[in-house]
Amino acid sequence: MSKPRPPRGAQKAGAALWNAVLEEYELEEHELLLLRELVRTTDALDLLEARVAADGVLLGSSQGERAHPALVEARQQRITLARLQAALRLPAGEESEGESRRPQRRMGVRGVYRGGVG
Repeated sequence: MSKPRPPRGAQKAGAALWNAVLEEYELEEHELLLLRELVRTTDALDLLEARVAADGVLLGSSQGERAHPALVEARQQRITLARLQAALRLPAGEESEGESRRPQRRMGVRGVYRGGVG
């Protein structure tokens, strides 16, 4: 099976991530959807960081200096990035040789927790 191409519009970092993941893993269709969002999030973070680098961390406003709005959005994108990585079960760093490359999948779906005694 041929390796799918990176999503349309993927930038350098996103395309590199796409290729790196697909070099290591064979993903199912639902996992490819998660990887596409991971690529888009990675590219969005690069754009936000470039904007902050160009404008500076603090911006002047009528109320005085304030944090660049791109910093706030970057924080949200980093949270999204971490959740997408977790959903794909990608390793966060170096693993020892004895560890498998992807943790075992969970077999059941977790239901809604209903607290209290009924």
